[in-house]
Amino acid sequence: MELFTEIHNCYYQVLRHLLCRQDAVTIEDMCGRIREEGFEESMLAIIPKIESGAWQLFEREGAHFLSKIAPDFLTPLTELEKRYLKALLADPRIGLFLSREQRESLDSMLSDVPPLWKQEQFYYYDRFADGDPYDDDTYRTNFRTLLTAQKNRQYVDLDYTSPRGVRVHHYYVPARLEYSVKNDKFRVLALERTRHRNVKLEILNVARIDHVTLTDQKLSADVDLNAAIRGSYYKEPLRLRIVNKRNALERAMLHFANYEKNTVKIDEDTYECLIYYNQSMETELLIEVLSFGPMLTVLGNDRFLKSLKQRLERQKKLSDERIALPMKRSGSLSRKNNAE
Repeated sequence: MELFTEIHNCYYQVLRHLLCRQDAVTIEDMCGRIREEGFEESMLAIIPKIESGAWQLFEREGAHFLSKIAPDFLTPLTELEKRYLKALLADPRIGLFLSREQRESLDSMLSDVPPLWKQEQFYYYDRFADGDPYDDDTYRTNFRTLLTAQKNRQYVDLDYTSPRGVRVHHYYVPARLEYSVKNDKFRVLALERTRHRNVKLEILNVARIDHVTLTDQKLSADVDLNAAIRGSYYKEPLRLRIVNKRNALERAMLHFANYEKNTVKIDEDTYECLIYYNQSMETELLIEVLSFGPMLTVLGNDRFLKSLKQRLERQKKLSDERIALPMKRSGSLSRKNNAE
């Protein structure tokens, strides 16, 4: 059985929706669909293949492209897809997005299917050990309440304890739920109305939410949640140069998948990636950049470069102190032995 095939990745899903359309589409239409369902950098792989005709999936008529495939085709699940789903069901995080009835129904349907992998086969060497309690009933209830509120643009009444132990009580609209691979934690990007009717963005750790309930109030349709999040970013994004050796581009896209970014090709093996972030994301982004490897170079901005240099200087100082400490102890013991 072939484990890795094009039909199981994001490109396939985006193309399937493009091919199901009966009307002619332009390259601009395709780019918009790719941005909506895939990644910004997905265009680097998809658009050239369509324009050149290498994939032979569309009939070209000037600037328009018409699908060669009928829209009513169905694709049954393959054995590999069933095994993949069975493996996902063993991940405690997936239970946050499914009701207990849905989980039990899927488990029953896939009862005779062996999982593609098991959780115990993975060892995370660069992840914090105090991840969120995904099986805790309170955590699950709070998470699913936030998920419902996010989908409905609904205000929630939320009690929260900050890392410093300060209790906070506010009304928020959950705009986005994000997962941190490094911390093994979920966080919610929440919008709060200020006294001056402006929108303020707060980032809250889901595990620190003590209680959350839905309210009847909804955010008005004229408020753009994504624009509000983008409004919190620094004016200058982080600018990275990626040399695509040892599959560095794909690794970087996965490594920084939870950030808004824009990637362009500079030459045959070099890409420039712009990552948009705000103050609350800066420390974690800094750690992730440092952990990536030599195929990535930070070109800017000045603020990030300054923080990067300061962190490296602190690490070097700590390293020097650790090296010097055993030497001092060794010297003390030698003097003591000579005195005896």
